[in-house]
Amino acid sequence: MALSQRLEVRQSQALVMTPQLMQAIKLLQLSSLDLAAYVEGELERNPLLERTGEDEAGSAGDTQASASESDDNSGGADWINAELETSRSSIEQGLGTELENVFPDDGGDKNATAGDFRPGAYSEWSGAGSVGGENYNLEAFVSAETTLADHLAEQMALTISNPAGRMIGQYLIDMVDEAGYLTGDLDTVAEKLGAQRSDVELVLAVLQTFDPPGVCARSLTECLVIQLKDRNRYDPAMQVLVEHLDLVAKRDLAGLRRLCGVTEEDLADMIAEIRMLNPKPGLTFGSTMVQPIVPDVFVRPAPDGTWQVELNSDTLPKVLINQRYYAKVSGTTRDEKEKAYLADCLQTATWLVRALDQRAKTILKVSSEIVRQQDGFFAKGVQYLRPLNLKVVADAISMHESTVSRVTANKYMATSRGIFELKYFFTSAISAADGGEAHSAEAVRHRIRQLIDNESTVNVLSDDTIVEKLRDAGIDIARRTVAKYREAMRIPSSVQRRREKQATGA
Repeated sequence: MALSQRLEVRQSQALVMTPQLMQAIKLLQLSSLDLAAYVEGELERNPLLERTGEDEAGSAGDTQASASESDDNSGGADWINAELETSRSSIEQGLGTELENVFPDDGGDKNATAGDFRPGAYSEWSGAGSVGGENYNLEAFVSAETTLADHLAEQMALTISNPAGRMIGQYLIDMVDEAGYLTGDLDTVAEKLGAQRSDVELVLAVLQTFDPPGVCARSLTECLVIQLKDRNRYDPAMQVLVEHLDLVAKRDLAGLRRLCGVTEEDLADMIAEIRMLNPKPGLTFGSTMVQPIVPDVFVRPAPDGTWQVELNSDTLPKVLINQRYYAKVSGTTRDEKEKAYLADCLQTATWLVRALDQRAKTILKVSSEIVRQQDGFFAKGVQYLRPLNLKVVADAISMHESTVSRVTANKYMATSRGIFELKYFFTSAISAADGGEAHSAEAVRHRIRQLIDNESTVNVLSDDTIVEKLRDAGIDIARRTVAKYREAMRIPSSVQRRREKQATGA
C-alpha cells in the first residue's frame, strides 16, 4: 500500500486537567491553616476579592439568591449582574461596598434528617462569647512568654563579666535546644570563635550551674549528674547507677545491686530518686508555640437521638467579590490590556468563590456519611468502631475514592469523645472467629490495651494468652498481629511488663 498524506476529522473524548480544576483539587486536600494562607495570597493578588465582615454580610434573601445562582451552570457573568441589581449600598455615598456572600444561609431546614444523622448548614458557635466588638483582642493583654535562651542570658549577665566569656556563653546558649541540651562540638565552637577549648569548657561549666538544674548538658547522663550534684546526692553508688542507665531500663536489679554494692532497699530508693529528676529541664520554659488542632466539623447529639453534623465556620474563609468596584472599574476602562486583566480577575475570583463553597459542601457530605457509618462509635465508644474504607463512603455519596481521600486528609472532627482526624474512622477489617460480622482494627487495638491495663502482677498476659482471649470474644487474630498492634501502641512485652510491675510493687 502506498504511503500518502490526507486530512481526517475524528471525534474523541479526553479528560483535560485545566489549571482551575487542578487548583480545586488542591484546595480540597488543604488543611484549614494551609487554606487560610492560600486565600490570603489570593486576596493580595486579586483586587476584586475582599474578606467579609459581620457588617458586610447580606440579608438572608440576598444570600439565598447567591446560593442558588452559585449552583447554576449559566456562567459567572450573569451571576455578577444579578447581584449588582440587588445591591443596597453605594460607593458614592460612602456607605461601603456590597459583597457577595460565599457561604450563604439558605434559610432551609438545617436539621433535616438523612438516615440517622442530621447535617447542619454551618455552625453558629463562632459568634458566641465575643467581647467588646470584633476588634477586641485579648492577646494584647498577654505578657510575652520567657524563653529558655532569655532566662539563661539573664543569669549569664549577672555571672560572667568578662566580654570574651560572655561572647562564648552567648554562643553556647544559642546552641541549646528546647529540651535544654547543648548541641554541637566544643572543638568546633572553639575553632569558630578563635578561643581555647579550655576557655569554652570553663564557660560551659558556669552555664551548667544555671537554673533550671541540668541545663546545658550534652547527654542524659550528664544532665542527671548535674541535678544530683545540685541536690548533693551524687555519691559513688549513685555514680555507678547513673553510668549504667541501660541496666535500669532493662530492670536488671540483681546486676545493679552487684555493681553499686547496695541492698535491695537502698537500690529502690536510688532508682526512685532518679525518677524524680527531670530529663528535659528546658521544657519548663517557653518554646516554639504549639498550634492547637482546630476541628473542621462538629458532631453533637440531637434532641431526637440522632447526630447533627455542622461545619466549623471559623475554619471557612469568608471571601466575597466586590461587585460595585468591578462595575465601576469595568465601566471606565478603555485599554484592552486592562479589560483583559479585569476579566481574568473576575474569572479567578468567581472560580475561587465557587471552589470554596464546593469544598465546604463536600467536607460536610463526607463527614455526614462517616457519622452515619460509624454511629456505634459516637453512641457507645471505640469498641463499636466498624471496619470502613474509602470505597464504601465514595459509593454512598456518589463520589470517587480519590475525592474522599483528599477530603479526609488533614481534616478533624470534634465529637463528644474527643477530636479525631477523619482518617481515624477508616480502619481495616479483622474477621470474626465465628464467621460473623468483622471487627475494626482500631476496636481490636482498644481491646488489647484494655486487657493489658487490667492484668495483675501475678498474671501478666503474653501475646499467646491475648490471642486466646480475643478468640474467645469472637475475634480471629494471629499472634504476630497482636505483637504488631502492641508495639504500635508502645506497650512493652510481657517480660518487661512483669519486671516493671515487680519493681513498682503494682
